[in-house]
Formats: sequence, structure tokens, C-alpha cells
Amino acid sequence: MGRKYVLGIESTAHTFATAIVDDELNILSDVRDVVKPGETLGIDPKLTAEHHANVAPQVLKKALDDAGMDIIDIDAVAYSMGPGLGPALRIGATVARAIAYKFKKPLYPVHHGIGHIELTSSLLGFKDPLVVIVSGGHTSILSFSLGRWRTYGETLDITLGNLMDMFARKIGIPFPGGPKIEEIARKGRKYIEMPYGIKGNNMVYSGLLTYATQLIGKEPVENIAYSLQETAFTVLVEATERALTQVSKKEIGLTGGVASNDRLYNMMCDMASEHGVKVGRLEKKYNSDNGVQIAVVGILYMKSGYAPVPVEEAVIKQRIRVEEVEVPWR
Repeated sequence: MGRKYVLGIESTAHTFATAIVDDELNILSDVRDVVKPGETLGIDPKLTAEHHANVAPQVLKKALDDAGMDIIDIDAVAYSMGPGLGPALRIGATVARAIAYKFKKPLYPVHHGIGHIELTSSLLGFKDPLVVIVSGGHTSILSFSLGRWRTYGETLDITLGNLMDMFARKIGIPFPGGPKIEEIARKGRKYIEMPYGIKGNNMVYSGLLTYATQLIGKEPVENIAYSLQETAFTVLVEATERALTQVSKKEIGLTGGVASNDRLYNMMCDMASEHGVKVGRLEKKYNSDNGVQIAVVGILYMKSGYAPVPVEEAVIKQRIRVEEVEVPWR
């Protein structure tokens, strides 16, 4: 038997992406097109869906061309079913259903968060990590147990990525604001005490955003950004440490767009080193949303013998939680 290939389609939010991965987890192509910020400085679901619909043909074609393949060479199609923006998710699902139907290919719906988890675990070689997903859509601390990924801590309001992006908008920085906030925070010289929201293993960030916003014009923006980042990250690291002591893992996988923040990564490493635990993250291009994370889970479904879904049952689920998804390959 020859190699098997899965096409992954990602469309949960600002990025429409396709990638082709083989059953040895070799990445043959990885193509993305990201929505440009509009006048609102954020993500407009309707405009995002229009963007995805417009760029889908060329993104798909380039992924096939980069892999040196034709669509008939693909053995299965995987798509992001959620969580995410409904209009954006529907574009990716529609493209996936059309390919699966026309070319008679198996179809696998993929939870976006599990895509982040399994791509990180696979590329880092982590077998049983504590996973910390931090992005615009997720701020969760997860561990695998009894056939599913289980949440050991999460945000109770806004995510860490949204916190950074929303503060960035308040000071006139367009989406995505996180990288620019990181840059500004490096120039901060004074720490301003801010609300510290932690409840058990869970995090609360909305009060922190409100407080930081109220300081605009009263303190140098560099000091506000520095203090906001330090406080938010310390809350996450403490919650992760609490979860770590409960599940006794030897590896922490840090993933999602905010995982690319070097300050967060270094803080997580400092905490983990005190417990003899290794922290890993992928190179930055794989922390942001991509088709590879969806294709990798498709490969894992296919290799595990998990039944694909019929085209007419290939739906999206905007608010699906990670615990709702069976993980048959672990």
C-alpha cells in the first residue's frame, strides 16, 4: 500500500487555509490567506465569510500545486467544524463537502482546538502532555483522560487572545493586536498593580481589560501594556501550575496564537523548570490557525479506523467544547 494523503481545510476565524499531509505526518503543503482588518479594527463575520469564499479556489489550487498533486490523489478531506464564527465555518465546510461529494472522498469534521493539540503533540513528540491553548478562541488547560481531552482550567469570560486584541483596539492598533502589544510591552519600565483574576484553575480577564482601559491617557501606554501582559500571563501560569500538580505530567505543550509570545513562553518555562517539567511550543507559523492542524487530525482519524461522516451529516458546531469529541487514536 502506498502513502495516504489528507487535505485539511481551516476556516474558523480570520484565516482560510488548506494543507496536505501524508500518513507519516509529512507536511506537503501549507497555504493560508488572512482577512485584512476592516474599519472596525476587528473581525466582521460577514466580511470574513466573503473573504473565505473569494480566496478558497486559489488557496486550494496552490496547496495542490505545492504538493505536486491533483485533487483525485487525495485520500480524505478534513475540515474545521468549530468552534468559531458561523459564517466563516460554513465556507470551509461547504468546500469540504463539495470535494468529498464530487470525488467520493471520506470526510472528517475536526475540532479546531484538538487540531492545535495534536499538531503540537505530533511535531514535538509529546505523548501525554498537559496542554495549554491560548488564542482568540481558546484559553484552556487540558489533559487527556478516558478517551477525551478534559479541561482542567479555562477562562470564565474572555480569552487571553481577545484580551490583547481588545486592548489593542482601545489604543488604535488593528487586528491582530497581540504581537504589537508584545512589542510595546517590552518598552515598559513600571509595573502597575492590576486585578488578578484566578478562581481555582480558572481565569477571569474582563476586569483586567476594564482596568487597563481606564488607565489609557493616565499612564504611558508602554507601562500599561507591560503590566497588562505580566498580570494576564502570571494568572495563566499559576493556573497551569495548579493543574500540573493535579495531573502530574512531565510535558507541557503550549499552543495557539498567543503561544508565540516569548514572554509567556519564558514565564511558563520558568515555572515548569521548578517541577522538572519540559515545555514545548511549535515554530510560530504553526501556532496561528492553519490547515496542517486540521489535516493531521484527519490523518489520525483515518489511521485509527474511525468512521468518516456522510456528506449530509457534515455540519458545523460553533460552540462545541473539546470534551464533546471522542479521541480514538489515543
